[in-house]
Amino acid sequence: MKTTLRRQWWVVTDLDGTLMDHRYDCAPALGTIRLLQRRGIPIIPCTSKTAEEVRRFREQTGLRDPFIVENGGAIHGENADGSPWQQTLGPSWQELRPQLDGLAHDLGQPLQALDDLSDQEADRLLGLGGDALRQAQRRACSVPFVPPPDGESRRRLQQLAQARQLAVVQGNRLGHLLGADVSKGRALAVLKQRQGASEVAVLALGDSPNDLPLLHAGDRSIVVPGVDGPHPALQSGLAEGRFQLAPAPHAHGWSAAVEQWLPGLLDDLDQVD
Repeated sequence: MKTTLRRQWWVVTDLDGTLMDHRYDCAPALGTIRLLQRRGIPIIPCTSKTAEEVRRFREQTGLRDPFIVENGGAIHGENADGSPWQQTLGPSWQELRPQLDGLAHDLGQPLQALDDLSDQEADRLLGLGGDALRQAQRRACSVPFVPPPDGESRRRLQQLAQARQLAVVQGNRLGHLLGADVSKGRALAVLKQRQGASEVAVLALGDSPNDLPLLHAGDRSIVVPGVDGPHPALQSGLAEGRFQLAPAPHAHGWSAAVEQWLPGLLDDLDQVD
């Protein structure tokens, strides 16, 4: 007897703070990753990380599915012969980097880019150093930066970016300067179209404001909390029932939420002789 899916599902997930904790540990989720792989369910990283960082993560976890990087700035995958492909969805780092300096001038506050952080600063802020930091700094289509400390300055910065036809989104620890139309949700739509998978259903998982476009695009969307609970920016979606809350932080919560969802997916299975 063979098992086929009536409805194909993708698990599309943020990495930092969601599938991984803030020490970049995903070990508690590895069993669930293997379970999904045995079921033939794609696991698609959708992250602020660079393509270099995601390739290293894929090697460590054995993933082979396409992936979305730099908050939707590009999508990547492999052709049938194993050769890589990529599609850029917004302006380049070279175009964006001078804009950050212009925004800092307009705001009247310094905006320190990730590529300007020293090893000591990056270790204190992000827990990154050495080759891992270099991989995070080698950007193609986004500019991460240390955001202003107060909410009013962050709101004004978003307005200034919009006036330049750009966007600023907030992750857990860094802000990210992007093209105006760049988002995780748009990148997911482009990836589905490219893969000929417009009807695929998506289980989306995220933990911070830059994940909102992904969570809104999901057919079922799960907020993975931090140790202090879910991010305030995601509370309204939880309160309105648009998002569900994982039962624990980071990889433990990711694993539990995915495994709670699996029986519903298995209802879509059709046993064929």
